[in-house]
Amino acid sequence: MWTEKELDRILTTPSAQLIADMAKIEGDIMVLGAGGKMGPTLAVLAHNARSASKTAGRVFAVSRFSEPEAADYLARSGVEVLPCDLLAEGALDRLPDVPNILYMAGRKFGTTGQEADTWALNAALPALVGRRFCQSRLVVFSTGNVYPLTDLASGGCSEDDPTGPVGEYAMSCLARERLFEHAAQAYGSKVLLYRLNYAVDLRYGVLHDIAAKILAGEPISQKTPCFNCVWQGYANEVAIRGLLLADSPAVRLNVTGPETVSVRHAARLLGEHLGRQIVLLDDATDQAYLNQAGRCMSLFGYPQVSADTLIRWQAEWLLSGGRSHHKPTHFDEREGQF
Repeated sequence: MWTEKELDRILTTPSAQLIADMAKIEGDIMVLGAGGKMGPTLAVLAHNARSASKTAGRVFAVSRFSEPEAADYLARSGVEVLPCDLLAEGALDRLPDVPNILYMAGRKFGTTGQEADTWALNAALPALVGRRFCQSRLVVFSTGNVYPLTDLASGGCSEDDPTGPVGEYAMSCLARERLFEHAAQAYGSKVLLYRLNYAVDLRYGVLHDIAAKILAGEPISQKTPCFNCVWQGYANEVAIRGLLLADSPAVRLNVTGPETVSVRHAARLLGEHLGRQIVLLDDATDQAYLNQAGRCMSLFGYPQVSADTLIRWQAEWLLSGGRSHHKPTHFDEREGQF
């Protein structure tokens, strides 16, 4: 039987490889934008890895913390919580100088109709952070949406493929990357651009979206016929260990699972585990947002949890009454409207 405590325990238990790499990461770590879906477990994982490595260094979590329970969880877990509106005048100057930054601040949902706010957070803030923390190593969270839709037979876009963002959200994410690339060029900052394609933590994610529709008796669209996803525990470990990869010029890294998962396959397995009939809608197209993460897996190994296991876990989580973040991925959005 799944519980939230057990899920968080699994997500925040460091691997031997992470502990070994943490011993090489000198000094404090600060997570900027730590109050979102991934930030709390990422910060706690970093704290636990630091403790297990028996090396010195604090972990700070910075966010407005619009959901106070996230700040409470972080503080209980030993992370130093710094409430902060990063866009407020002078806010960055009041933050401590740290040698290692995990940059997660960003905006996606609600972009349509509020494009200016999205650009302020996704593009203006990175310019300020890049200057303020120009002496730090920076792992910058980005997205596979900076790539265009690609043919299913292609295997997904690699780090060497050209970008082609669709819609203002994706464009603003590419702007974020470009501004941190500028910091690497102008100041010699060491930067890793971390292009993530759909982390799964059972409380949200592509699999959660599909399963929730099945439970509600809603049809599943096949407009976007395939997707990538990855266990959030692996994604968080790669982000922390990625501090050692940051360099100048900036390094790009796709982060996702090895499988190209078809919506039909995921829906069928989820329906079986949930004991529900599925209804598929729309004809499958021949393009999707897909990333090729071979470089990541050659550096960090394969994710500990396969896609089929995640599918089973997702069904078990919902059947056991597990809560939802109520933040759909909109993975099937093809026009860039978020």
